[in-house]
Amino acid sequence: MNLDLTGKTALVGGSTQGIGRATAVELALLGANVVLIARNEETLKTTLASLDTTRGQVHRYLVADFSQPGAVPTAVAQHLAQFPDVHILINNTGGPAGGSLLDANPEEFTQTFHNHLLNNQALVQAVVPSMRQAGYGRIVNIISTSVKQPIVGLGVSNTIRGAVAQWAKTLSLEIARFGITVNNVLPGYTRTARLEAVLTMRAKASGKTEEETAVQMESEIPTGRFVTAEEVAAAVAFLCTPAAASINGINVPVDGGKTGSL
Repeated sequence: MNLDLTGKTALVGGSTQGIGRATAVELALLGANVVLIARNEETLKTTLASLDTTRGQVHRYLVADFSQPGAVPTAVAQHLAQFPDVHILINNTGGPAGGSLLDANPEEFTQTFHNHLLNNQALVQAVVPSMRQAGYGRIVNIISTSVKQPIVGLGVSNTIRGAVAQWAKTLSLEIARFGITVNNVLPGYTRTARLEAVLTMRAKASGKTEEETAVQMESEIPTGRFVTAEEVAAAVAFLCTPAAASINGINVPVDGGKTGSL
């Protein structure tokens, strides 16, 4: 099985913490050159220093805030003007704050739509020409199991994540003939800062402690535990390899079996 990414360059969003960071680490271990994107330069430098370079990889970073209009496309355009080759794109950014759909205001939807779908679209438009020229492209969107089963208390996130999944499926039909695949990885309850926020929100709503809330949530997972960021990253990385060339346009839950659908 060909899992070698030597000579390939990967652009990884939200890559200084959680799933994004774990994905950057995994791609580097498979031989890829990694370009990190996040808003905090200090954490970018720290992450950069942790990436594997044993195959002669050259890693770089871009400073950009996904919540600021135009920031990500501008930073990427400047980078591509100097380093045009990109073979792998990992679309990943943090979700919005929790809350019921009924209480959400229009600005929350607009901001989340921008952070996720519009930034994804801009990045794809920027890197697909290079992928077409190389005859090799892997686009992986890190979304959520809410695509299959809405998560209570994450109304805006559920709505926009679903839109991103449909966008990705449509894109997968358009560009596969160029050797470019598009897939979605759907993390379940994963040990990240995002999960800590969900635990706090649910504990407050239920009157239980966060520890009690965590035990309850883990009891709903067939494997009996939360997923790790590294486990999600392994699935993401596999979809980026030559071995995954015919896997296209699908949703891959990494959730310990919790999602109640195929």
